Amino acid sequence: MNNKNLCTIADVADLEAGLRQIRQHLHQHPELSNEESKTAELVAQKLHDLGFEVTTGIGGYGVVGSLKIGNGTRSIGIRADMDALPIHEQTGVAYASQQSGKMHACGHDGHTAMLLGAAAQLARSRNFSGTVHLIFQPAEEIGFNSGAERMLAEGLFDRFPCDAVYGLHNHPGYPVGKMMFRPGPFMAACDTVNITIHGKGGHAARPHMTVDPILVASSLVVALQTIISRNIDPNETAVITIGSLHSGHAANVIPDTARLEMSVRSFDDGVRKTLEQRIRTLVSHHAEGYGARAEIDYVPGYPVLVNHQQETAFAIQVAQELLGVDNVIAELPPISGSEDFSYFLQQKPGCFLRLGNGNSAVLHNPGYNFNDASLPFGVAYWTRLVERYLVD
Repeated sequence: MNNKNLCTIADVADLEAGLRQIRQHLHQHPELSNEESKTAELVAQKLHDLGFEVTTGIGGYGVVGSLKIGNGTRSIGIRADMDALPIHEQTGVAYASQQSGKMHACGHDGHTAMLLGAAAQLARSRNFSGTVHLIFQPAEEIGFNSGAERMLAEGLFDRFPCDAVYGLHNHPGYPVGKMMFRPGPFMAACDTVNITIHGKGGHAARPHMTVDPILVASSLVVALQTIISRNIDPNETAVITIGSLHSGHAANVIPDTARLEMSVRSFDDGVRKTLEQRIRTLVSHHAEGYGARAEIDYVPGYPVLVNHQQETAFAIQVAQELLGVDNVIAELPPISGSEDFSYFLQQKPGCFLRLGNGNSAVLHNPGYNFNDASLPFGVAYWTRLVERYLVD
């Protein structure tokens, strides 16, 4: 390879118009987790046309494009997620979703387009020596039994060996062209807890003859917050959010049951275990104190995403070379969102980073849209990262 000709933003400028078309096409035709058949077909065809060795059907609709150049023995994996969300789009853009109730509200259309752009640049420049595996992953948004888990279960890194693996996510609120990193724990573990309170229903005029599950559930919402304030070290970060509480159908009827759905997030395995133990104990005893019974369904989600020190330092260096030191944040605060790329990082060293999306709506919002101005930055970064990693 020619180390003097590493990829720049200018080198990929001619790809931008075509990538915008791809990204906006994907935006118009979003597919939910485990439904990404058309997206996978498009990705596979583009990779095939570029001369990549293409493997499909990994972990569902997962696609891997592999390209070996020269005699280098090292290999690197770059991942993009492909799935959309069950949200009704309200952006008003000309290329808005044509699928009612489905939209790319997290920018996976942009992630996919950027990695396809990197594939195009790597195929034509061939400025590396070794093997690159481009991993297009389904079902990131599903929360459990995700595309990453299934791809790994089907031998992803045995079939496509990688010395390191990298991924990124767009980040609303930071300028286009800005990249953000953090070594160590970066994104939270996320567990889901479904709680059913079993009481005793009856007439609203005779509450003394009932066990009111709505009262139990309402007081439990407040009590659960004491776990964070009184059981978790103030120097640690944890979140308990009750996102759903449903019970009853009539003003004059006390129902038999109430149901709560919770999201529990943490950045440390010990804290994660403490949260589960305290939630189970508090919920059970709290319900019993009112004469009710609690049924708890604790669903483990994605683990903490932990970036590896050496690989993160390398990724930061590449970003600083490409964008300048002022456009790189090396110590972004931890993010309480979760990401199944964490499973990849449990098996291989690597780094997950963030790319500014400008002043857009927040992720998972019906008004969100990926910023196409970010495309050349992502393409040039992935290309340069591969070129710098796969040296002679």
